[in-house]
This record gives sequence, C-alpha cells and structure tokens, in this order.
Amino acid sequence: MGYGNYSHAAHSALIADRAHQSRDEVFAQTQCHALMNPQGLKVREARDSADHPDSVPIAFALDVTGSMGHIPDLLARQELPGFMKLLQDFGIAHPQLLFMAIGDATSDNAPLQVGQFESTAELMDQWLTWSYLEGGGGGQNHESYELAFYIAAQHTDHDHWNQRGKKGYLFLTGDELPYPYVSKHQVGSLIGDQLDEDLPIAEVIAAAAERYHLYFLIPALNRRENCEKPWRQLLGDHVICLEDPQDTCAVAAALIAQNEGVLSGADRIAQALSASGMPGERIGAVIRAVEGSTSLFAAGDQDAAQAHDTPGAPAKPTSWWKKLFG
Repeated sequence: MGYGNYSHAAHSALIADRAHQSRDEVFAQTQCHALMNPQGLKVREARDSADHPDSVPIAFALDVTGSMGHIPDLLARQELPGFMKLLQDFGIAHPQLLFMAIGDATSDNAPLQVGQFESTAELMDQWLTWSYLEGGGGGQNHESYELAFYIAAQHTDHDHWNQRGKKGYLFLTGDELPYPYVSKHQVGSLIGDQLDEDLPIAEVIAAAAERYHLYFLIPALNRRENCEKPWRQLLGDHVICLEDPQDTCAVAAALIAQNEGVLSGADRIAQALSASGMPGERIGAVIRAVEGSTSLFAAGDQDAAQAHDTPGAPAKPTSWWKKLFG
C-alpha cells in the first residue's frame, strides 16, 4: 500500500470538519471493522513507487483501553496533520503510516486491529477513525502490546529495509505492561497463525527490532511509576515518558528525524520545532521527553535539554536556546 500523495490542506480540512463532533461520532465503530480484523492477515506492505521513491514506514500501535482512548482521539481531532507537517519540515518526504489498535486479549472483544500503510491524508484518517475504541482492558496491569511486536515482525514488509537496509518505526502508546509471552492460542484465534509454543516477549521484540526502531511512549509523567522500569528492561532508552499526551506526535517526529539523519541533536530539533510554530513550552516538553534516548542526545546536548521551562531547574542554555528563550 502507500499510493497517492499527501495534502496537508486536505488533512487539515478533515480535522476542521469534525470540530464539533463527539468522540463517538469520530470513532463510530461499535466492533472491530472488518478490514481491520487481523484474522487471516498475510502482510501489510510499505512500498517504494514513482511518487514515493524513499518510503519510510511508521506504525502507531495505539492502546485503546479505557485509560488510553484519548490519544487516538487527540490524533484524529488535532495532532496528526501537525505530525505530517513536522515530518515534511524535517525532510522526511515520503512517510507511510499504519495504525494498530491494541486492547487486552484476555478480556476484550477486539484486542488487535490492524490497518494498512498509507500515504494520503484521507486514507490515514480512514484507518485511524475506523479503529474501535473498545475502552476495555484487563485490569491486571497488562495489555496485549506484545501482539503489536508480533505483527510488525511476522506480518509486515517494507522497502525502507529491503532497498536501503534502514529500519522503519513502531511507536506504542500505553501505560501498562505487556504480557510476558505471545500466546500461541491468542495468535491462533486472532490471526490464524499456528505456533508450536508460546513466544517469550523478549524474542518477539528482538524479531521486530530487526526491521523497526521500537519505542514505547508513556503518555504522562504520573503514569510512569506503573510501568516504566519493566519496559526499560525490554527496550532500554527507547521508553519515552511524555509530560502531556499532546506531545506524542512531536516526540515521534523528532525521533524519526534523528534516526533518518536529517536532524542531529537537541539544538537543531528545537530550532525545527520553533520554525514550525510550536510554542516554547511545548518545545521544552518535547526535548525533555526524548532527552533520555541516547539515539538523540550526545553528552554535549544535555545542556540544551535542561535549558527549558522546568520550575527551579538551573539554566544551562546553549547559545541557540539562550537566543530562543532569552
């Protein structure tokens, strides 16, 4: 998939048209959409084409349980056009987005929903808003995030890897833990794959990491205590703690730009965010969120991350930050 060209104007118009709609009107599904049902899924593809000679696959696996359904709504109402605009501003010309919706396979009716990689505003928005926000969850401090890693590893293929040897991106949003293994019974009932045994979560993550940069985004600092440490044991510094869910897209865009080599270091990313019109306080929040990722910050960049609006924090601005924030 991934055909057609992106229009920021068209995407912004979609958002504007639903300004007065409720979440239930935007996300109208009352069960898993037939085209997002993973039963019998073969492969989701992100391919190069004449329009997109350098496709970059980006998958968002969104937790849609009761505590997390606000993030898909935030993307659909406000943030997704800005994400695409940031990628364009950063020099990522050919992103292809896929959305998954994740629940709890021990209790939910639709614990795994899988869209397609798309390049146009209309189709990105379609798959996102076709997601069924079931609002369930198991209540056991776990959700079925491991299924997103399994889908990425076993049921996707992309030319960013095949043609250029470069990884795609998988961003999971959540505030719980994954189950310790991929259940062969769940994979069989949900997807139709026949496994001989359960797969340990570490093995599934390792398989997905062969072709994807993996990030787990915790939506708010007050939720990190519940899950941060175990996730860091699995993903290391690719666990990102946000100060506000509205920074989900900006943080993801910054990480992609860094890994793609189009921006380097906190200073340049902050400059690019400022040039996009982002307010200074949000720039500071984005930089703080990603400062723990060694893929983004060299040792010398820590001063730039600290020169933000944290109350009582010592000001150690680089010359550019000093210019921006005085």
